Amino acid sequence: MTTGFRVLGIDPGTAITGYGVVEVRNRSLISIAHGVIATPPRQPFPLRLQAIHQALQAIIRQHRPECGVVEGLFFAKNVRTALMLGQARGAALLAVVDGGLDVFEYSPLEVKSALTGTGRASKEQVQRMVASLLGISSAIPVTDATDALALAICHIHGVGLQKRLATV
Repeated sequence: MTTGFRVLGIDPGTAITGYGVVEVRNRSLISIAHGVIATPPRQPFPLRLQAIHQALQAIIRQHRPECGVVEGLFFAKNVRTALMLGQARGAALLAVVDGGLDVFEYSPLEVKSALTGTGRASKEQVQRMVASLLGISSAIPVTDATDALALAICHIHGVGLQKRLATV
């Protein structure tokens, strides 16, 4: 793991977008910030996307991550929901790129596997592992924020592994 390396994880959604900023400090993972961006359900959809984009831009300016990690696409049974989620992902991706950051994507399966060793892990297992890795004594109450932190941790572990493999 690289000391001082800071990653923004984003779990996009149209109603709630989770975010988490994780830093490697002295070989430990530290949660710098995490939370959710909630958009009013009755607000016109384009304004909801704008709110997600602007809030993520503010988070990037405030916390200055080195890169952004956005949850990758997954299959949804409802086409309308999938399209709306894709647009929320687009707003998140645009915010990361507008912030001048490299963007990475991981599927939920990849994140679960990286954190728990199995792609079939439950939300609760991921939540416990995130809390354990970050040294948080109580569980993070909002799963969207937990998922965003998990994305950041997944990327940090991947970057660390890539660097170790490059020196072999």
